Amino acid sequence: MSTTPETPLLDTVHTPEDLRRIPDHQLRQLADELRAETIDAVSVTGGHLGAGLGVVELTVALHHVFDTPRDILIWDVGHQTYPHKILTGRRDRIRTLRQPGGLSGFTKRDESPYDPFGAAHSSTSISAALGFAAARDLRGGTNNVIAVIGDGSMSAGMAYEAMNNAGARDARLIVILNDNDMSIAPPTGAMSAYLARLVSSRTFMHLRDFGKQVTKRLPKFIEVGAKRAEEFARGMAMGGTLFEELGFYYVGPIDGHNLDHLLPILRNVRDAKEGPILVHVVTQKGKGYAPAEAADDKYHGVARFDVVTGKQDKPKANAPSYTKVFAQALIGEARRDERILGITAAMPGGTGLDLFAEAFPKRMFDVGIAEQHAVTFAAGLAADGFKPFCAIYSTFLQRGFDQVAHDVALQKLPVRFPIDRAGFVGADGATHAGSYDLAYLGFLPNFVVMAPSDEAELVHMVATSAAIDDRPSAFRFPRGEGVGVELPAVGEILEIGKGRILREGTKVAILSIGTRLAAALEASETLEAHGLSTTVADARFMKPLDRDLLRRLARSHEVLITVEEGAIGGFGSHVLHALVEEGLLDGALKVRTLTMPDMFLDHGDAEKTHAAIGIDANGIVRRVFEALGRGEAAIEPARRA
Repeated sequence: MSTTPETPLLDTVHTPEDLRRIPDHQLRQLADELRAETIDAVSVTGGHLGAGLGVVELTVALHHVFDTPRDILIWDVGHQTYPHKILTGRRDRIRTLRQPGGLSGFTKRDESPYDPFGAAHSSTSISAALGFAAARDLRGGTNNVIAVIGDGSMSAGMAYEAMNNAGARDARLIVILNDNDMSIAPPTGAMSAYLARLVSSRTFMHLRDFGKQVTKRLPKFIEVGAKRAEEFARGMAMGGTLFEELGFYYVGPIDGHNLDHLLPILRNVRDAKEGPILVHVVTQKGKGYAPAEAADDKYHGVARFDVVTGKQDKPKANAPSYTKVFAQALIGEARRDERILGITAAMPGGTGLDLFAEAFPKRMFDVGIAEQHAVTFAAGLAADGFKPFCAIYSTFLQRGFDQVAHDVALQKLPVRFPIDRAGFVGADGATHAGSYDLAYLGFLPNFVVMAPSDEAELVHMVATSAAIDDRPSAFRFPRGEGVGVELPAVGEILEIGKGRILREGTKVAILSIGTRLAAALEASETLEAHGLSTTVADARFMKPLDRDLLRRLARSHEVLITVEEGAIGGFGSHVLHALVEEGLLDGALKVRTLTMPDMFLDHGDAEKTHAAIGIDANGIVRRVFEALGRGEAAIEPARRA
């Protein structure tokens, strides 16, 4: 790792108030030092690097021109806010990013007054900013409200809903469109193409000092000239743009790395007295760090890395990741069934569907950051006889819930939902929590809901989901690597709604769903060592629930423990409801449900978090002892041969 960079000018900046005292001609130096500090900090912590590097100059300019936090500055998503955090009194903690007890990787209201609105999901900034603007007007205020949104986030419908409303209200609002031609993955869709055409237009081609930026995107034969710098003040004589049709005064595109252009334009829009304004700023993701600029994803999300070489410190996996196992299993099923399709919402790499796209490019659809559309698009495909696998992270599928309910479940359409990042997600924290999918899918009629206990079971569930052709199905799996079991060459089609018993006992029954099974088996060894004969069962299905298995466990054991890596209202709630319906709680059975707590969990280490919230092996043992009235009996791991 390199030594901490020298940053003499940045060292004088503790808050934006300090920044605003620095003369314009020194801001270039400040931006260079801020970029170096950002690179060095993320090299220590890991995190989202590329987006932040792309907005260094924009961040400096915004805090220099606007009176933050009186002027409200809202960042969309939050991937790009590390430079913002450094400038807003958090530099002394910047190397705690995404670490237990450290700074969040996203904007967070209780972290700083400079974070007026928390964000880690996309396309929320304009709506929130319009809310702040309306609140300002209601109280007779005069402050500015600025929303920064990326071109990737502009593919989500919510951004247009907000812009339509802002234009209709003629609200005094500033929107900065950060156009870096990329969201998490290379961009898709008509909006991206529209912005690309805008940037490559003849008028724009002649704008001063922009040649180097645009030649990367344009044919080499195009000759780049120079025009008056004053043209930047209004941008191009484009006629009516989409944004102007929505009621916004459009300015741009402008070079987001040129402070000489940014500062006067931002001052002009700051001083404008009426109407919504959209400033189209063109930036380069990963700007100023060669390894990021050269990478396909521009170092969107990185592990700890060496600053000099860019080499990331990724520990060698002991087992393949659940994501990769899913992708390979789906590819295998797709080879046997040409009706199988892959769908993702701007996350081909994260969901493993980039591998599917390599194998079946014509059967893969990336719809951009548009989860609602992804779900209903999949429903249309399913209605016409195809087998779509709509792969979306647990936290992002929440955004398409109405479509899941109305367009899929209600019509019993066989859309398959592989749900990645289920359960605790580690460094991304509360904003990306995968805790709720069992609950929000479990109460929908017509759904089959599964959770594999290991990577072999995941292969079986991919096959099972592919075979379910009369209703929707979902299977959820966690982030990270599997447990290292041998993978079957071909997945087995499981009997719907049937679990399995892995260990037989007589006193205690542990009923697990998903990857908490390993903890349940470890707990059973400890319980056996304490003389408590223990059964361990894998439910496999939350819906339909295996009632035969449940009756057997309830009638032949003194204690029944359910365990899941999910929120209250999920598997345990379904088990309790079934027990009540069956009259199995009318006797002496002692039931305890282990879930994630009823709170948003901060970022942290997964293993330590599981222990802290009591869903590890010791937590299971502890609940058994409590149920049996043994109090704080010593819990010691079972001796292993």
